[in-house]
Amino acid sequence: MEKTLLLNTSYEPLSIVSWKKAIMLLYLGKVEVLKEYDRTIKGVSCEIKQPAVVRLLRLVKNNNHRNVKFSRKNIFLRDSYTCQYCGKKLEPKYLTCDHIVPKSRGGITEWSNIVTSCIQCNMKKGDKLPEEVGMSLRKRPSRPTAFYMIMLHTGIKSLPEHWKDYVFMRD
Repeated sequence: MEKTLLLNTSYEPLSIVSWKKAIMLLYLGKVEVLKEYDRTIKGVSCEIKQPAVVRLLRLVKNNNHRNVKFSRKNIFLRDSYTCQYCGKKLEPKYLTCDHIVPKSRGGITEWSNIVTSCIQCNMKKGDKLPEEVGMSLRKRPSRPTAFYMIMLHTGIKSLPEHWKDYVFMRD
């Protein structure tokens, strides 16, 4: 069953909620429906199209929406538990975090300098730059948005068509 995109009054994506929560928010007068799925939800005395995108009618302060916690788990999640050098998808116990520019060469610990690496690739690279040992990155790492992390945590791999007008995603 499809999820519902919840937007702030400013049309900024806030969260992904179940269709049941979306209908409850609609019933309580807290949201307006912007897009609907084709599916109809039938109650005892009414029926309603399943909400695809809803917008809050009152602004919610969202000061933490840009701050994704920098952690090993979130790095693995951002990189889909895949070594960014060889492309192998592995369990977390077989993965490490690698500094692209090693700390010994002035590299810093931040989103744009850390990638998921398998143990073998991390050992091969050592304290060298990837190009010095004939390795290259699958994609350039960057700080993920809070909404992107919400999508990853809820298991949504790609944007539903109904959400594309409201969510900007970079790859």
